[in-house]
Amino acid sequence: MYLVTGATGHLGKRVVRLLREQEQTVRAFVRLTSRYAELEHRGAEIFIGDLRQERDIQKACEGVEYIISTHGSTEASGGAQALDYRANIDLIDAAKAKGVKHFVFTSVLGADRGYEDAPVFKAKRAVEKYLEASGVNYTILRPSGFSSNLLPLAERFRQTGVYVLIGDPKARTSIVSTDDLARIAAIAPMVETARNQIFAVGGPEILERGDVPNIFQRIFNKEPILINPPVLAIDGIRNVLGFINPDLKASLGTFRTLLANEFYCTPAEIERLESTFGFKLETLESYVRRYISV
Repeated sequence: MYLVTGATGHLGKRVVRLLREQEQTVRAFVRLTSRYAELEHRGAEIFIGDLRQERDIQKACEGVEYIISTHGSTEASGGAQALDYRANIDLIDAAKAKGVKHFVFTSVLGADRGYEDAPVFKAKRAVEKYLEASGVNYTILRPSGFSSNLLPLAERFRQTGVYVLIGDPKARTSIVSTDDLARIAAIAPMVETARNQIFAVGGPEILERGDVPNIFQRIFNKEPILINPPVLAIDGIRNVLGFINPDLKASLGTFRTLLANEFYCTPAEIERLESTFGFKLETLESYVRRYISV
């Protein structure tokens, strides 16, 4: 049996879908307030619980052979310590105690760069180190930005032609197809050469962030109206929030880190991914064309 955490998220629901298509037994860890009807319809066993409660994690791991951790905190709610760190530590401890065969952990590209102002990056890196030392077989995936996160921007662009790009348009990125990432996560436990390995996961091309509205222009045949505020604008917002909600100010440090730095995979890293997992990665343009009707 597979346990998938974050099973109603962009990545998690795709992992569950793929595993069920392979007729694997899947337990989907979901919150009571989440929308999990699709997972249930696909034949997944629904486990309703709270990842912040160790007892729920212990119960969810009963009879599980493989764990795929796809959950994470959000900038709006914060929660890096509770969800990105503590919940994964508890999952690893439960995996070790219950003899889980393989643990797939979804980290983030750049987790090893030491970004001190980014709570999610710090939490993910601490979990990586804990997992490596745990004795549990693992695969750590460090994805760049998810293609699925750009779909609302693509839809807005289709309707208005407006694209908001905060920061340097020349900053490089490797946006990964969320479907490809799910496929990698789902098959990783069965790929011998992925055992106890860390993979940078991105799309097959290195893009500049300013290329994204140009891709949308090709897809929708619409001239982009580019709004390009500096990263310093985020600093202003964070300073104001600091007087109201210090925790939210801290969590926005992750968002600022993502905007202020480059996150891309080298050709060698992409070649390693495609060779290890046995398929060609999808471009951002192909992904958007599949999901957005023109």
